[in-house]
Amino acid sequence: MSHPLDSFEKKHDFLIGIDSDGCAFDAMEIKHKECFIPNFIKHFKLQPVSKYAREAAEFTNLYSKSRGANRFLSYMEALDLLEERAEVIARNADIPKLQGVRDWTERETKLGNPALKAAVEETGDADLKIALAWSLSVNETVADIVTGVPPFPLVRESLEKLSTQADMIVCSSTPSAALQTEWTEHGLVQFVQAICGQEAGNKKEILSKAMEHGYDKSKCLMMGDAPGDMNAAMAVGILYFPINPGHEDASWEKFYNEGLQKFLDGTFAGGYQEELISEFNTYLPEIPPWKK
Repeated sequence: MSHPLDSFEKKHDFLIGIDSDGCAFDAMEIKHKECFIPNFIKHFKLQPVSKYAREAAEFTNLYSKSRGANRFLSYMEALDLLEERAEVIARNADIPKLQGVRDWTERETKLGNPALKAAVEETGDADLKIALAWSLSVNETVADIVTGVPPFPLVRESLEKLSTQADMIVCSSTPSAALQTEWTEHGLVQFVQAICGQEAGNKKEILSKAMEHGYDKSKCLMMGDAPGDMNAAMAVGILYFPINPGHEDASWEKFYNEGLQKFLDGTFAGGYQEELISEFNTYLPEIPPWKK
């Protein structure tokens, strides 16, 4: 499978990586609550503790510092929270360990269905088969349900404003096919040079590969709504603009009105970015409410 950045060409001095769900599009809630979690309960046989399974999955995927992580990592974390919860233990519920999936996530960086399908074919591992069936069902449900979800206000205007001065790529843990559909449906695909989903590697790998085309780190920016986006930016030494969860409209307004220009004129690094990150770090907790 070819990499979406194989045909990428540098056209401008500036590079911007943009996360999709929860950053450019208001799609996190509908995808997890209506698509991921019902299939999570079904395929992992969590019906006896469905209430707590839903709370755990919503916490790891929407309302905690693991928000925005790859699906296989974040839903394994949800299983861990579920297994140790007192109400679940009291019900003698059987929470699957899925050790085969955990082992696979340790050795594989391209945590998407193609790599998982190859691992299933190679090993025949029962845990991997369950995870693949779940993940494929999630994608089918997303394709069926998630439509007409627009970008946040000022996303389009920001991309239009940047399009003559910066190269832009989608840098996401969402499957590439879904990204292609969503960015095309809303007419945003014209502004980006590449769409990189989970099959292209993790976000650090995607950003690193894009930067190999000769960008100065001070002229590279990642935009995202999750700590994982920020960590990827820091790992490759570039700038980060957070889209604050629950305050996305205000974040895009701030980017459009001031952050965008500060990035282009070289005054983004330092105090301005530190202030943004300091606020961002106040939004997502590490400990679930039922543990407090």
